[in-house]
Amino acid sequence: MSLQLKVFPVLLCLALAVPVSIHAQQALNEKIDTNAEQIEQKVLEWRRDIHQHPELGNQETRTAALIAAHLRSLGMQVQENVAVTGVVGILEGGHPGPIVALRADMDALPVTERNDLPFKSTKTTVYNGQEIGVMHACGHDTHVAILMGVAEVLTSMKEELHGSVKFIFQPAEEGVFEEGIGSWGAKRMVEEGVMKDVDAVFGLHINSQTEVGKIKYRPGPAMAAVDNLKLVVKGRQAHGAYPWSSVDPIVTSAQMVNALQTIISRNVNITENPAIVTIGSIHGGVRQNIIPETVEMLGTIRTYGEQQQQLIHQRINTIATHTAEAAGAKVDITIDKIYPATINDIDLTELMLPSLINVAGEENVIYHDPITGAEDFSYFQQEVPGLFIFLGGMSIGKKPEEVAAHHTPDFFIDEAGLILGVRALSYLTVDYMGLEE
Repeated sequence: MSLQLKVFPVLLCLALAVPVSIHAQQALNEKIDTNAEQIEQKVLEWRRDIHQHPELGNQETRTAALIAAHLRSLGMQVQENVAVTGVVGILEGGHPGPIVALRADMDALPVTERNDLPFKSTKTTVYNGQEIGVMHACGHDTHVAILMGVAEVLTSMKEELHGSVKFIFQPAEEGVFEEGIGSWGAKRMVEEGVMKDVDAVFGLHINSQTEVGKIKYRPGPAMAAVDNLKLVVKGRQAHGAYPWSSVDPIVTSAQMVNALQTIISRNVNITENPAIVTIGSIHGGVRQNIIPETVEMLGTIRTYGEQQQQLIHQRINTIATHTAEAAGAKVDITIDKIYPATINDIDLTELMLPSLINVAGEENVIYHDPITGAEDFSYFQQEVPGLFIFLGGMSIGKKPEEVAAHHTPDFFIDEAGLILGVRALSYLTVDYMGLEE
């Protein structure tokens, strides 16, 4: 369906159903634009400060303190230490209405930065027994700065808001990199009641391979569910010169890896939804002439629905078990569900599409295909209708294949795209309140 066909029915719905006048809504949006422009330099300074001082999951104490101080300076009710290091601020509007939640993730990654920037991260940590850098290699520093900007913009017009805003600054989206320090961010925030009384939730993710000024969206399944896979193949050790005395877990593992690829090519209907089974790590053996007793394999599974997820889990168990049995070996199979699929509420997405078009221009709002990356924003969407969009962070004129991808040492964001993020989340908030009044 073309973008135009998607938009016109929603615009008609808005014209017929919105109790707040179009002129009043336009005035609010114009005020957002003016206020956002005035604080752009602040947003950039926040981003650079956070980028230079990155913190891993559930260790974001400095970042959290910066956020909490800012929200309190705006007169908000602030709760700290939510889900270990999270911060939640409440902005009460001047009129009754829905509660809109806005979320930004705060954590960095164990990546050593190679960019030559004045605010380059030089922080290091010990991870998996080796010293490595810490870097905002996925853009969470921009997410925090953007949402801090939104908080200031909306506070400046709070008497005109028909509802309240809950600002959620979430830890540990990338996971927990220190044993015993806590669980994954969004799930724990939900468990601690952050989504109580919320009517809708919005979030965004910067993208280094989408041009500045553009917004990508998708109703329905937008990002995959992710599961961790561990296979431990157990055989019988022997001298490498006498393989007939062994039950070789290396050969068995090789056969298993090949067989697992048939799940996607032969069992999954990829015309409906893509799926992925990847083995990313194999470890076994210590010497060239010793057939080891065990081999350990680690992998990732990406799916877009419970039925598809169950099918793939079943096939992994069947293939791994019988491949091992055929070789005379055994296998221990562990599948841990990490994040559910990020599913944008279809009605909410269609309802808010005019807001995205108003803020960025119709030619800059792009419908995207499913993404096999994962996001724990999905836990918030399981509680209330949610919309998660992608914001351009690639310099104009660049090509995606020319720039560094996320989670890499050369990851780079053009800061010119940040102010659109401030405006977009602000538009979504006030427009949703206008629709729901």
